[in-house]
Amino acid sequence: MTTTKLSPIETQSPAVTKESEEVLRYYSATQFQLIWWRFQKHTVAKIGALILITMALMGLFAEFFGPYTGITRDSEAVLVSPQAPRFCNDDGCSLRPFLPGVTSERNPETLRMEIKIDPSIRRDILFFVEGEPYKLLGIFEMNTHLFGVEEGSVHLFGTDSLGRDVFTRVLLATRTSLSIGVIGVIIAFFLALIIGGAAGYFGGALDYGIQRLTEIVRVIPVIPLYMGLAAAFPVEWSSSQVYFAMTLILALVGWPTLARRIRGKLLSLRGEDYVVAASLSGASPSRIIGRHLLPAFTSYIIVDLVISFPYMLLSETALSFVGLGLRPPSISWGVLLQDAQTVRAIEQAPWLFIPAAFVVVAVLSFTVLGDGLRDAADPYQVSG
Repeated sequence: MTTTKLSPIETQSPAVTKESEEVLRYYSATQFQLIWWRFQKHTVAKIGALILITMALMGLFAEFFGPYTGITRDSEAVLVSPQAPRFCNDDGCSLRPFLPGVTSERNPETLRMEIKIDPSIRRDILFFVEGEPYKLLGIFEMNTHLFGVEEGSVHLFGTDSLGRDVFTRVLLATRTSLSIGVIGVIIAFFLALIIGGAAGYFGGALDYGIQRLTEIVRVIPVIPLYMGLAAAFPVEWSSSQVYFAMTLILALVGWPTLARRIRGKLLSLRGEDYVVAASLSGASPSRIIGRHLLPAFTSYIIVDLVISFPYMLLSETALSFVGLGLRPPSISWGVLLQDAQTVRAIEQAPWLFIPAAFVVVAVLSFTVLGDGLRDAADPYQVSG
């Protein structure tokens, strides 16, 4: 009788075999696969990413999600408080959400127009309704909105002092503010990559000159700088031109921090054996930096990029809030918060502060996302 000799792998138990496969899968994975696997275990960071994706999509398709355009005025609904959808009233409950009736009456003592809720009136909220025409993404002409009512108006976040729908304007502002952050960070990143990479790899007189330039840019105060530049902007400039000018200025003053970090890392790594070997093999400086040096500290670059978004958002919001950034008819979080500066807004229309809540949520989401990406990109983190 002949016997068959089993290989060591065949004699292993299923649990050991599965563990071996996991180990092989881990050590054969690329760097970005490892980052993605670690990031999936960071629940808070995934929540932050989901919030930012939702805000970006709603801002991108703001005209569809909003029931009106950003400039539509309702003279009969000035400073109307937020209208929360309801499912029940005195007549019973239903699965379709509805809004109560709204009437305007003049207060006999103050002579001010006051908005009163009439629960006896029921206005059903309809979905995918036809309304005001608009251009989706600035290209496709449409008139379909996600929701609306047959009679009257619907204002989930209330209206401002001119009767404009705050919900629609907040969505449009989200698109503007987030796009400024994205474009500004991308421009600043490439500037930092080129300037910091050249300073850290070549060193010498080039490094000395770049460091002096970096110090000069870092000490420039943003608000006084923008005050002077805002005064120099031609009066006939459109809102689009002011938008791009502001984005470019924020990017030009936002690159030094990342550039210094890239420069410091390259200085510490350019003497490593694999860098010397690549140089002796005839690799160009750009290939050595991009292929061998930058991947060695990807986590620092990722964290700095993500953390830079809140600074860009807060800079735009602060400058527009004090009247130095974007100006009407442009719509951004800072522009909307200009309406909340008065005592009247604090006392009678606190819902005008809703854009501030979006700013806080966006900043916190970027922060937790940056923490999650930093942990995921840490090369010394043990995969569990």
